[in-house]
This record gives sequence, C-alpha cells and structure tokens, in this order.
Amino acid sequence: MNTKASVAQTPAEHELAQLLTESLNIDWVKPDEIDPDAALFGSDLGLDSIDALELALAVSKRYGFQLRSDNPDNRRIFGSLRALSAHIQEHRAS
Repeated sequence: MNTKASVAQTPAEHELAQLLTESLNIDWVKPDEIDPDAALFGSDLGLDSIDALELALAVSKRYGFQLRSDNPDNRRIFGSLRALSAHIQEHRAS
C-alpha cells in the first residue's frame, strides 16, 4: 500500500487525518501517511458510504457544523483530505 504523502500536509490537514484515522479505526495507516490530494473513497484507505457518515459525525462534533448528506457538493467535499480540510476551514464554528 502506497499511501505515503507525496505532498506535505498542512497542520489543519494533519489534524483532520488524525480525526479520520481515530474515528474510523484505521490502524493500518498513520495520519501523516495520508496523501492530502489522494481520493478518500475508492483508494487505499478503503472507505465506503458508512465511513462517510461516521466521518461527517466526527467532523460535526469536532468542528461545530454539519456536513449534510443531501449536499450536492459532497463528492467534491469528500474528494480528498485537502478538499475536506478546506471545506472545514471555510465553515467551522469560531
């Protein structure tokens, strides 16, 4: 499995990678090994729609806003660690 980050994660991306690995019990990859530009779903991480729901719940608890299942932009928002992190930074509660 080649998940080694080819591009360095920002601090916000690393925090999100930690949340992702902890909330989804992903113990086969370290947070800093997740490539911020790689697809979250259908990739080496093996995430599925149930994982998306769990991740959305973890994000809402940690960052104070809801990721809605009916959002037409979800494919883009959950496209990569970098995309999800950018969306969180844009919408998180202060």
